[in-house]
Amino acid sequence: MAGSSEARAMCNAAPPERGALRLRALGLLSRAVPALALYVVVRALGLLVLAVWAGAEGRSPHQLLSARWDSLWYTDIAAHGYHWPGYQATSHTRGAGDHSHLAFFPLLPWLERGLHTLTGLSYADAGLLVSAVASLVAALGIYAVAERVFARQSGADGTGRRAATLLVLLWAALPIGVLQSMAYTESLFTALAAWSLYAVLRGNWLTAGLLAALAGITRPSAAAIIAAVWVGGAVALRRREGSPWRVIAGALLAPAGLLGYAAWVGGLSAYLDVQGHWGNGFDFGAAYGRFLWHQLTTSPFAGVGLLAFVGLVLWALWAGVRQRQPLPVLAYSAVIVVVALGAQAYFNSKPRLLMPGFPLLLPLAAWLACLRPRRAAVALTVLTCASAAYGAVWLLGSGPP
Repeated sequence: MAGSSEARAMCNAAPPERGALRLRALGLLSRAVPALALYVVVRALGLLVLAVWAGAEGRSPHQLLSARWDSLWYTDIAAHGYHWPGYQATSHTRGAGDHSHLAFFPLLPWLERGLHTLTGLSYADAGLLVSAVASLVAALGIYAVAERVFARQSGADGTGRRAATLLVLLWAALPIGVLQSMAYTESLFTALAAWSLYAVLRGNWLTAGLLAALAGITRPSAAAIIAAVWVGGAVALRRREGSPWRVIAGALLAPAGLLGYAAWVGGLSAYLDVQGHWGNGFDFGAAYGRFLWHQLTTSPFAGVGLLAFVGLVLWALWAGVRQRQPLPVLAYSAVIVVVALGAQAYFNSKPRLLMPGFPLLLPLAAWLACLRPRRAAVALTVLTCASAAYGAVWLLGSGPP
């Protein structure tokens, strides 16, 4: 009987690998609880300020978050698909030209449609729910990446965990952090990219490739996480770390989503043509350079501010190099910066394109972790309040983010 009981217990027990994975996940989650709680507080404050400000102007915060600008295109696709009888009329009404829906990648609309079917939520509310959940998943992924990066530098003295928490706070308190709560793709893409990057750092190549592929049907910025998977894979092959076949399979899987969507549109040339209708082509920063020069010659104060913004972004990238961040992390940040600054999109979209580049904040998080807690708390409180106010002003403005 005893032998039978032992055999039954062994059969019911989880495999060692699965049990270890579960313990690691629970351990990570328990360590990240303070960061996630603070993240919720920061974003809740931003939403509260927006609600009060919008109410004072007689406007609906719900409509601002769920049914404006890009959100409308995603809900159209969720409700009707890409080629429905009224899509051309809708495109011209919104000033986007023919085939404009094809500029928007399908994962968010698919999730909106799935939630609508399962729960009866409106497509707009489903988009808000996706963003809310994805923002928390992204925050946890950001914490996981930062903890692993800082663990290599700070050892087990607790500084790395504190810096990882501060990185999550900094990402939440970005001036345009309100986008994380909108029915946009920023939170969803950042969640996929952060966890793919974490999988790269852990050598889980198939997971990294799959998440990168999903990112590829979320935003064209997936080029950044694809680059991270490729760079990490090249380093692993050179060092003979892990299974070469898994590394290669992950590297091949990573661009599948992005290339697959471009092929469905009609090929890379057709996809670039679609983006051209929106004025979102890629010219390596030529259009942005002309805009910057125009600002410097017509409005020097604004031009200097733009130069300072570019300088700050480039400094953050260089600081990451000086910090000796892992090569996949640096590759991810570098491509995010190139995509954001090299795109023809108008200036207001640059901060939005940079939002998934959370590793750019790693040097600042490390610096704050070394400050006295009171000073760091004061700095973050000021930043959080400024972010809440700026987010409300920005979203209540006339131009799309």
